[in-house]
Parts: sequence; structure tokens; C-alpha cells
Amino acid sequence: MIHPNHPLAELLSRDRRYHRDAYFFVFEALRFAQENLGLGGERSSVDSTEEERHVTGQQLCEAIRQYAVQQFGLLAKAVLNEWGVRSTADFGEIVFNLIEIGQMKKTDSDRREDFENVFDFNDGLQDAFLQTTP
Repeated sequence: MIHPNHPLAELLSRDRRYHRDAYFFVFEALRFAQENLGLGGERSSVDSTEEERHVTGQQLCEAIRQYAVQQFGLLAKAVLNEWGVRSTADFGEIVFNLIEIGQMKKTDSDRREDFENVFDFNDGLQDAFLQTTP
């Protein structure tokens, strides 16, 4: 349960487009991108900056796609749709909502448009399961 004073609780009360699990999933996918896919660089010292750990919108969408397929298999699209996520642009909305409440950071070059049309939901969440013929 989210504490009522947490910024995410307030966000969820005023913007009901996405289920809270969609926000948690984006955080998990970001960690997946950094730890499992090696995106965003390694934090090697105390002097490392957050920008060194930066993951672009396109990279995050690809990490989300891979993580969703890993976690939910053929149900990935259905689960994300249930949470209100129907395109990669929705991930941009979620990320920028999190930036707005101080739960994520962005660089000067980050834009919502970076998340648009990164992959097609009708194909991208199921392509890992398609049989290929030799």
C-alpha cells in the first residue's frame, strides 16, 4: 500500500489513466535495463552522476518490452492494457508523471516524444514467441 502522503498517491488520485502497478512496473523495468541489459552505464564511484546512469526513452521502452515478455509471457499485452497502457507513448506519460512528482529525473534532451512508436503493441509483446522457420 502506498502511504497517503507519498507523491505517487497524490498523482494516482488526480491522474487515473494508469494503474499504480504500471508505475511500479516502469521502476522495475528501469532497474532491469540498468542491471540486466547494461543500459545507463555502471555506477563505479561515489562521484558518479545520475546522468551516467541515464536510460533514453527508446532504451527504456525496449527494456519494458523485454521485461514484460519475461514477466508475463503471452499475457504481456493484456496485463499492460489492464493497467491502461496501450502504446509506448503511455510509458512516456508515466515517466513524465514520475518526473513531475520528483520520483524520476530527466536530462535536457529528454522529451515525451522519445517514447512514441518505439514498438507496436500488437507485435512487439508477442514477437518473442513467434516460431521461426530455418
